[in-house]
Amino acid sequence: MMFKVANHAPPTPTAETAAGTRNSELVAAATRARQNAYAPYSGYTVGAALSSTDGRIFIGCNVENAAFSPSNCAERTAFFTAIAEGVRDFDAIAIVGAPAGARPGTRLSCSPCGVCRQVMAEFCDPDHFTVIVARTLDTPEDHQAFLLRELLPQAFAGDITREPER
Repeated sequence: MMFKVANHAPPTPTAETAAGTRNSELVAAATRARQNAYAPYSGYTVGAALSSTDGRIFIGCNVENAAFSPSNCAERTAFFTAIAEGVRDFDAIAIVGAPAGARPGTRLSCSPCGVCRQVMAEFCDPDHFTVIVARTLDTPEDHQAFLLRELLPQAFAGDITREPER
């Protein structure tokens, strides 16, 4: 397993264990959130668990629509729920996705889409925000962790849309 710690100091065994435990807890919460997904068109259900810097967890699931573009990913559902509650500081998100009816032990690969990565970039420090991707349905400890910067190295930043100072 790979763990990334928010600071840039070499991880200590204690820090690595704490990060691994927190990541596993988020993966377990995302797995539970996945059970509420509404995915009648793709049949692919996704859950997300977003951790704020104050320790709260916001969950989300994907919600599809027959017209596709009004659909919303689990990651954005979690972010938008947190934002609606006034929370703007986040440190990690876990994502679990698999075909509906997938059996325990199923190998997973559910990385966030580009739109979700851009939403993350709007609200998170790319050098400290951790994206945790589950690798199996039934083992929260089996996951990979990435910094947002690794998944979106050249994010579109809001400051480029503002007029330059004269």
